[in-house]
Amino acid sequence: MSAGTDADRVLARGAGALGLELDAGRRALLLDYLALLARWNRAYNLTAVRDPAEMVVRHLLDCLAVAPLVRGPALLDVGSGAGLPGLVLAVALPGLHATLLDPSLKRTRFLTHAVHSLAIGTVSVRRGRLEDVIAPPRYDTVVSRATLKLDALVAAAPALLAPAGRLVAMLGKAPEAVPAIPPGFHLDTVPLRVPGAAGPRHAALMTAPAGP
Repeated sequence: MSAGTDADRVLARGAGALGLELDAGRRALLLDYLALLARWNRAYNLTAVRDPAEMVVRHLLDCLAVAPLVRGPALLDVGSGAGLPGLVLAVALPGLHATLLDPSLKRTRFLTHAVHSLAIGTVSVRRGRLEDVIAPPRYDTVVSRATLKLDALVAAAPALLAPAGRLVAMLGKAPEAVPAIPPGFHLDTVPLRVPGAAGPRHAALMTAPAGP
């Protein structure tokens, strides 16, 4: 049995456990992305996870665990790194359009290459930091995977979120202290279940007011 078959089985089983319907084409695209990441990782050190089987759990399924929290169609991934979770979510969720924001030239080069190589038409790549974003568009979901401090994300969210939009900050442990929340916003800490993963996973979920 091939390693690719094993990886596809783990991905399909894990996605099913998360309540997601991933057809064979979307699973193949996600596994092609992992193969591309593994090749670039040898030269660019994009991720500390190098074992392909471990990548399925710690990258793909970990990112897919927040899919039920995403509101669409416009998503901003802050500090996207190698495309986690924004690129993964854009492949998995039909109709979602993701902007991947990262300050690193080598990471945005990889992301641009991945988007074009895999023909993912619903993803755009932008190089920069969160504080460099001027007059941003409004996003239905802003997501970040343990790249920025929660208080910085909470402070920036009101300028980024559309009415009733969501900030989804992916964390390991639940935050010990809750940052100050802008008036009208609501913050919850949601436990995440990642099939096959050990250790705690949580998301800080902040929701914007619905507006007039």
